[in-house]
Amino acid sequence: MQELNDLISDQLFVLIGGLAVLVLWLLIWNFVQGAKLRKMRRKYEMMMKGTGVEDLESLLVNLKVQLDEVEDEHEKQQRQLQQLEAIIPKQKAKIGIKRYNAYAETGSDLSFSIAIINEMKDGVVLTGLFNREGSYVYAKPLKQGESTYSLSPEEREAIILAGQEG
Repeated sequence: MQELNDLISDQLFVLIGGLAVLVLWLLIWNFVQGAKLRKMRRKYEMMMKGTGVEDLESLLVNLKVQLDEVEDEHEKQQRQLQQLEAIIPKQKAKIGIKRYNAYAETGSDLSFSIAIINEMKDGVVLTGLFNREGSYVYAKPLKQGESTYSLSPEEREAIILAGQEG
């Protein structure tokens, strides 16, 4: 036991010096880390300033919830857009009008043919014929630009004019 005490007392100066260097190094390292932490804290406080949120975790959770809501709304709008893209070609939105003089005894282009069709040329042709005794209106359904009723050249021209829109 005496030998151990002698060994420790001989090396005591080296042991205390080593521990002092270690404590000094840890103290310096602690100051450096504290300075970095203060700098990071200032940046954090500047970032959180004016958000009305106490901590970053609740801010991130709120942002995640909002992002999920935005993604859900985006998916809903995508589905609605796909439905509209499927419906739009079927809408009768193309219109062609041809005015003409159907009878020689009338003096002006008072007769007309109006074609109202969609992308597939489905729709209707309305024809109004005017003469001195009166006027008559006829409607003919269209399927792919053709009708089960015979079409006049003016009605065909109205269909062509309607197909050129857009």
